[in-house]
Amino acid sequence: MRESDHLLGCTFSVAERLLRPLVTPSTDLGDERAIRGLLASVAVSALIEPGDMDAGLLVEVLGVELAATFLMDDGDGDRLLALLRERSAGAELPTAERLDAALARWRSRREQSNPERVLERAAHLHATLVPPGDPLWPRGLDDLQRGCPLLLWVRGDTRRLTTLDRSIAMVGARAATGYGTHVAMESAAALSDRGFAVVSGGAYGIDAAAHRAAVASGQVTVAFLAGGVDRLYPSGNATLLHRVIETGLVVSELPPGSAPTRWRFLMRNRLIAAAAQATVVIEAGSRSGSLNTAGHAAQLGRPLGAVPGPVTSPASAGCHRLIREYDAVCVTTPDEMAELCEPIGQGADADIDGEVLRSDDVLGALRIRSGRTLRELMAATGLNASSVQSELGRLEALGRVRESGDGWHRLVE
Repeated sequence: MRESDHLLGCTFSVAERLLRPLVTPSTDLGDERAIRGLLASVAVSALIEPGDMDAGLLVEVLGVELAATFLMDDGDGDRLLALLRERSAGAELPTAERLDAALARWRSRREQSNPERVLERAAHLHATLVPPGDPLWPRGLDDLQRGCPLLLWVRGDTRRLTTLDRSIAMVGARAATGYGTHVAMESAAALSDRGFAVVSGGAYGIDAAAHRAAVASGQVTVAFLAGGVDRLYPSGNATLLHRVIETGLVVSELPPGSAPTRWRFLMRNRLIAAAAQATVVIEAGSRSGSLNTAGHAAQLGRPLGAVPGPVTSPASAGCHRLIREYDAVCVTTPDEMAELCEPIGQGADADIDGEVLRSDDVLGALRIRSGRTLRELMAATGLNASSVQSELGRLEALGRVRESGDGWHRLVE
């Protein structure tokens, strides 16, 4: 048996049986190498913390399967450094001492980590595993480079991930004021009606207000968690998060069973910033965790907006600082928030590269009784296959179209 046939206590055959029902139909598991690579990602993700750049380097240079195999043996930092030098083509590498410390950190979790148990938990939750490269993978996460998640665990209809191509993150204080809650709910509802998915972190305050308004609008909202998707935290928002699962998505990079921690909250924020087209801070004090999300958005080059509040209100001091010192755009209406993603002249009513209102084009080309194929829709709309498929996925997630044996149909509204 090869070392990689037994990943952290889980045999390949058992893991494969558990894994196959957890992936999306679009995930390619056509050969043993693909299965082994995904199992290795599950194994490694159980050992590392989110955003671990040393682990990202290992996976980038060695590949995830070899990285997982190395973590299972007793090789030291010197041996790992030599292996990295052999394969890295001159990239800047950490010292052997740093690698020794990282190996000790990762290997200390081997006894507590069990991919078989992780996969069983995911199956019990009806969760789905989405790896990088999958057609449903949120493309914005790739901008995190070595800090990119190895995979995502998702609860809800994974086809809704396509809505992140048109999304706005709304974050802010947990101890929100009535003003902040009102602005968050009104803005989230208006943006949802404009076809934006609302992205946030499931926390009390502004996060909850944004999710709640999107759910009430019947549109997609995505909550990124700081623990496993079985840990609907905070518990006081569990009912809300269950409603998010019904109409949107709950997502985590951490395996089911993982507890939320302060560090994981901070690292979760990078996913919110990367997945969304733009980030808006609704209300934030001078030490609000939402400023961390804003920092990630700025670092990634994403548009950043902040809602001003009363100059006498400490609850808005963080927003005012973002506007004053960090070039955040002052936004006061949903239209201004939408302009972060759609510059003036390129909004919902504008002609963008000759493709006017893609979703309306695709929806208008569909019939209720007779189906239309992808090729027919391409001919009818003038859009390429990727654009048509993306819009079909978004419209299907919103319950406006369905696919049957004779093609795609528009549903009666």
